[in-house]
Amino acid sequence: MESTGPAAAVAWLAAAAPDPEACRREWERSSLGIALLPAGRLWDVLIVPGRLGRPAVRLFDALPGGGPALHDPGDDTVAFFVPVGTAGRWIGTGVRGAGEGTWVMVPHPLRAGRGLRWLLPPDGSGALTDPMVLELVLHEAAAGVPGPGEHL
Repeated sequence: MESTGPAAAVAWLAAAAPDPEACRREWERSSLGIALLPAGRLWDVLIVPGRLGRPAVRLFDALPGGGPALHDPGDDTVAFFVPVGTAGRWIGTGVRGAGEGTWVMVPHPLRAGRGLRWLLPPDGSGALTDPMVLELVLHEAAAGVPGPGEHL
């Protein structure tokens, strides 16, 4: 059985780095608490517009199948961590994928700061967002997103 908790979350994320100890040091040294990690090793990332991703994250509260998700307020996007290979197969308007050969800025899993922040932090178990559940949740979220000229 895989362990969970704060130390396991740090170890799980750092394991994606080519040098996990260097990743941990970078998190500790960086004033932003950000490390650059390669996608396509332990996870891929699907990046959706914030106005769709934030409601989707809220829907995951009531459903199984949710994994780590980041919010980037700079470009108002939400990044869902999904199984390796998902980014290359995903087809969806406005959804960008980060898979093998791409790098992702990832904040320390236990620190809240300005900029990138975890909406659904990793628990260290290795659980990822189920792509089929994500697709359903994104459709449900899109149904509630106002169109042009409407207000949230």
